[in-house]
Amino acid sequence: MSTQFKKQGSILILFTIFALSINLRPAITSIGPMLETIREQLSLTNVHVSLLTAIPVFCMGVFASLAPIFNRQLGLKRTMYIMLILIGVMTALRGVVSGFPILIGTAFIIGISIAVIGPLLSAMIKQHFPDRAASVIGVYSFGMGVGSAASAGLTGLFYETTGSYFFALSIWSVLVIIGLVSWFFMMRDNIEVRQTAPKVVQAKARGKSPWKTRKAWLFLLFFGLQSSLFFSIITWLAPIASSAGMTLLQAGTLLSVMTTVQIFLNILLPLMMEKYPARKFWINLMLASGLLATILFWTGFHPLMWVGAVIMGIPLGGLFPVALLLPLDETDNADETNSWTAMMQTGGFIMAGILPLLIAFIFDRTSNHTYTFIILITMYLVMFALTVKISDKKGSF
Repeated sequence: MSTQFKKQGSILILFTIFALSINLRPAITSIGPMLETIREQLSLTNVHVSLLTAIPVFCMGVFASLAPIFNRQLGLKRTMYIMLILIGVMTALRGVVSGFPILIGTAFIIGISIAVIGPLLSAMIKQHFPDRAASVIGVYSFGMGVGSAASAGLTGLFYETTGSYFFALSIWSVLVIIGLVSWFFMMRDNIEVRQTAPKVVQAKARGKSPWKTRKAWLFLLFFGLQSSLFFSIITWLAPIASSAGMTLLQAGTLLSVMTTVQIFLNILLPLMMEKYPARKFWINLMLASGLLATILFWTGFHPLMWVGAVIMGIPLGGLFPVALLLPLDETDNADETNSWTAMMQTGGFIMAGILPLLIAFIFDRTSNHTYTFIILITMYLVMFALTVKISDKKGSF
């Protein structure tokens, strides 16, 4: 950890990373429990309503490359303030103005804001915690897990209590206040993510440009598939549970159980991987767990679905931090990490926007979730094959 960060105190820094990261998922994951409600009240197709999660994920991919540009032009401090405020205002707007166009518009701007914040947080961790990256990534992913779990589990409850999906979606804007206050106290010393001058960056790119590196493309594909799995499951588990005969509250609770397990493993698994850095062992364990959980969901038998929700927390809790650690292991400095992470998230999140939308498209035409499960299982199998190509942290296979 840098001297500057030591002065501020590690607890404040770690809490700030947590406070920022809890804001990166609720605007997306709160849609899942409300998917059927929004579709029915606004007379939409499944494809239309799925755009509310697909569009921000697309934006997270398309606009991830803006992160280093914003950092150079505005600096880390102002960039984070702007992006956090945009997330808060757009989320709150969902409770003030109704209609599908406003939901789509807010999803677009929220997606851009998340796209910029993500790579900068990874670069900041690489720069200031080079020897504890796995642990701090655990805090980062733990924060996102808390945001996901809270929004997935409580959005349905807020709707049942108030009868308003506007309120259930917009209430998550309050989390931005925590992020802004924490960022204010941490940034009193104007900490920045260092970036090399453009000419140096170009020279470095010729040596280790992620766009010209085979391993970076493997990381992109891996990240894209794990993100696709996450957003597909978060978006479609509640509708799947409802189609299996569960009530809206039961389906929301099922989602909450899964995400609760996820948030604990978000921080536990990275700590375990730091102590036992055999990347492929952990990846295979997570993928096998996810495959088993998917099969249990497919049975439609409620007791097995509850077991599946617990088991599915393993890949949801571990695959994201693993994916974030891959470029941190491979790169030498914060600037390279920023570039590799931005590239990985650019292609990865575009993939993650397409596949859940594909599920919606097929379900609209078949009214059968069998194809949903076939798509999920196929993604797991492809990730098993990818794992063979990705080396462990120490460079061994």
